[in-house]
Amino acid sequence: MSRTKITLSPLITSLSAVVLLLLTFGCQQKFAANNYAVKRISDGDTLVASDAAGKDIKVRFACIDAPEIPHTNAEKNSKASAQKNQFKWGNQSFQRTQQLVKEGGNRVVLTVTDTDRYGRQVSEVRLQNGTFVQEVLTREGLAMVYRPYLKNCPSASILEQAEAEAKKSRRGVWGDSKFVPAWDFRKK
Repeated sequence: MSRTKITLSPLITSLSAVVLLLLTFGCQQKFAANNYAVKRISDGDTLVASDAAGKDIKVRFACIDAPEIPHTNAEKNSKASAQKNQFKWGNQSFQRTQQLVKEGGNRVVLTVTDTDRYGRQVSEVRLQNGTFVQEVLTREGLAMVYRPYLKNCPSASILEQAEAEAKKSRRGVWGDSKFVPAWDFRKK
């Protein structure tokens, strides 16, 4: 019986190694399929990334809405207090998104949840280390949970908790009594 154990032990070790390699390869393939190089960040909740084949995709961050940034010279030079306030927070959200993506090696892992009317891939966005970008922005008060689309959001509870903490601590937009949510700002 001890002879059987001796001959099976190297076989079991070899099989275990093969299984481990296959599992690792499978995980890497899945990770690689969702891993994108960031080409540019458009604002606090939109970016353009490219896949392994070099194809560009526009990404809209799922579940949140970040303050707007100015897009035209007229907006950049606006003296209207509502616009100045919106763009102040929009620029902070944009800069924080840039910082996070840079810290992540300019790569993101996307979990696509939908495609919006502009053809953008609505996605949960994470850095390679697992940092959930939408959670960071929401927790810091630089984005708000966008409730109309929360039903398509796998991480809704995480974002609602992050927003509750930001509100309670009056972080970011939650500490600014003059701030107008981006969805209301766009209606005007």
